[in-house]
Amino acid sequence: MLLAGAVIMFPLLMIFAAMSDLVTMTISNKVSVTLVAGFMIIAPLAGLPLSVIGWNLLTGFIVLLLAFALFAAGWIGGGDAKLAAATSVWLGSMLTLSYLLLATVLGGILTLSMLAMRNYPWPVMLDNVPWIARLYRVDKGIPYGIALGFAGLITYPSSQIWLAVTTS
Repeated sequence: MLLAGAVIMFPLLMIFAAMSDLVTMTISNKVSVTLVAGFMIIAPLAGLPLSVIGWNLLTGFIVLLLAFALFAAGWIGGGDAKLAAATSVWLGSMLTLSYLLLATVLGGILTLSMLAMRNYPWPVMLDNVPWIARLYRVDKGIPYGIALGFAGLITYPSSQIWLAVTTS
C-alpha cells in the first residue's frame, strides 16, 4: 500500500506545485519537504540500494546549490529552486539533466506564451479573478513551477524509484 503511494505521491505533488504557482505565484516549502521526506520513506521500501539513495540525495543537494545561485541572481524564485532540487532527489543523477533541460524548454515556451498574452488587452470578464489578473501584469514574474512540475511528470516514469515500484 505504501509503495502504491509512491506512484501517486510524486505526481500529485508536482501537479499541486504547478497549480499553486499558477494561482499564487508561490510554491510552499511543504511541497519540497514532503517530496524529500516521501522519497526517504519510499525508496528503501521500494528496494533501492543505499548507494542509489545517497546519489539521489547528493544530486538534489547539487541542484539546490546551483538553483540557489540562480535565485541569488534573480533569475528564478526560491520555491522554484527548492522544487527543482526535491524533484531531482526522486529522479536521481541519471535523469536530472534531462529533467532540467525539459523544464528549461517548457519554461521558455511558458514565458514566451505569457509575454505574448500580456500584449493583448485584458479580458474585462476576468476582472474579478485576481490570479488571472496577476498573470497579465508585466511587473510579475512567470510561474515557472508549471514547467518544473510538468517536466517532473514527464520524466518520472523513467526514474529508478518508479521502475522499482511498478515492476515489483
